[in-house]
Amino acid sequence: MTTTLINIFTVAPENLDRLVTLLRQGTEAWISKVPGFVSSTLHIARDNRRVVIYGQWRGADDIAAMRQHAEMPAYFDRVKAIAQMDAITCDAAATVAAA
Repeated sequence: MTTTLINIFTVAPENLDRLVTLLRQGTEAWISKVPGFVSSTLHIARDNRRVVIYGQWRGADDIAAMRQHAEMPAYFDRVKAIAQMDAITCDAAATVAAA
């Protein structure tokens, strides 16, 4: 079973592209290399005011380790400068797939 980390960012439309670039670069450069990382999908809301990252991790301990990574403080400061963030850690209750 994997653990899901859902990050929801609220951003002014004029900062949307900057935020998406920052999140993608951070994920590709170092977050994806943290042990326990499985996958990440970046979503842009149709209102251009919210960005969601749906990340899959092996477990909650891996998410905690990512949050303690040496890159995190500077990365988080850059994100907080242009967006507000809310994070939710979830365990899967069920999966339904197309037949």
